[in-house]
Amino acid sequence: MTLTKRILLAMILGVGTGVLIHLIAPSEDHFLRAWLARGLFDGIGQVFIASLTLLVVPLVFVSLVCGSAALGGHSRMGALAIKTIGLYLATTAVAITLALGIGQLVKPGEGIDMPGEVEEFQVADKPSLKDTLVGIFPSNPVEAMAEGNMLQVIVFALLLGIAISRSEHKASHYMQEFFGHLNTVVLKLVMILMHLAPYGVFCLLAKLFADLGWSAIADLALYFFTLLFVLLLQGLGVYSLLLKLLTGLNPAIFLRKMRSVMVFGFSTASSNATIPVTLRTVEQDLGVDNRVASFSVPLGATINMDGTAIMQGVATAFIAQVYGIDIGLMGYLMVVLTATLASIGTAGVPGVGMITLAMVLQQAGLPVEGVALIIGVDRLLDMVRTAVNVTGDAMVSTVVANSEKLLDRKQFERPISNED
Repeated sequence: MTLTKRILLAMILGVGTGVLIHLIAPSEDHFLRAWLARGLFDGIGQVFIASLTLLVVPLVFVSLVCGSAALGGHSRMGALAIKTIGLYLATTAVAITLALGIGQLVKPGEGIDMPGEVEEFQVADKPSLKDTLVGIFPSNPVEAMAEGNMLQVIVFALLLGIAISRSEHKASHYMQEFFGHLNTVVLKLVMILMHLAPYGVFCLLAKLFADLGWSAIADLALYFFTLLFVLLLQGLGVYSLLLKLLTGLNPAIFLRKMRSVMVFGFSTASSNATIPVTLRTVEQDLGVDNRVASFSVPLGATINMDGTAIMQGVATAFIAQVYGIDIGLMGYLMVVLTATLASIGTAGVPGVGMITLAMVLQQAGLPVEGVALIIGVDRLLDMVRTAVNVTGDAMVSTVVANSEKLLDRKQFERPISNED
């Protein structure tokens, strides 16, 4: 079996095992849930995520230094950055607009009785735009790497790569060769970890569904499936259409090669943890040059939050309908703007969408307590959102590489071998 098929099989078995444990052991103190699900499965799953996260900073740093060092002498870094950021913001704006439109059409919040007491949701303070912009630039690159601050790591790697490209010939050649060899070693480490992925995926999903079962979905079925529909529409429809229009490439090939990345994103619910897999697939399977992929993929994991924007759009419409509040056209336009800007600087880690949703609700004049209505099903939807986000990262990377003539179209169209 190919690695992708093994991961998909592990995902199905993990969901089935988790639901079975939930049915057999409804009590949280039961041996199966306490020892097997929350003990063994959760432990192996957490080790798997920690191993993926371990690779994020070294892979992004080394790969981006290689890319910017190769590109820095050609004066294309500015154009590449503008195209990449522009596309990310455009797809996020499309995503939130689509979500609000379908949320208004389906009206998932109508007819739902408001609970007597809504649990208060504590919102972390969101930094101002000035603090966000200042925070992009590192004062201590080692500290940025230790804390996993991806925007600061990206900026430092870009500066170092450009400095290498503009150094004297001997120093530049030696440093590019060194980082090139280091990049090869780190990618080999990624491959070693990917062969262990099916076991990690199985344990993560088995533990999640052992806790949740299907009951959490049934209570908010219309909201759940409305949001799921918009996420699939963005991930499979909008991205495929943009890829075809902007590059002429076959979207079916793109989606087929992205299957394993989507499964990783779904299982980990973290764009950052999926970076090693996304970067490898974008470069080796989609044919995107390292000079583009090493910049666009880590940046996308940090600022491209289309799935989160969709959740915010549908959730805003849902909460407004539940509370019977009409925020009007200007209110929805402000939601589009706020959600798009909120995606910049939002960490690519599980659950962060809830914090930015609270900010969007405040901007729209809706009660923040409404977050508590949907928090029960958000963990499952967070996994789908991440799969959409990483697919968007790869799509934008492919489009930008094609526009810069740094896309190997033959590599893109080459079938994936059994070994891959």
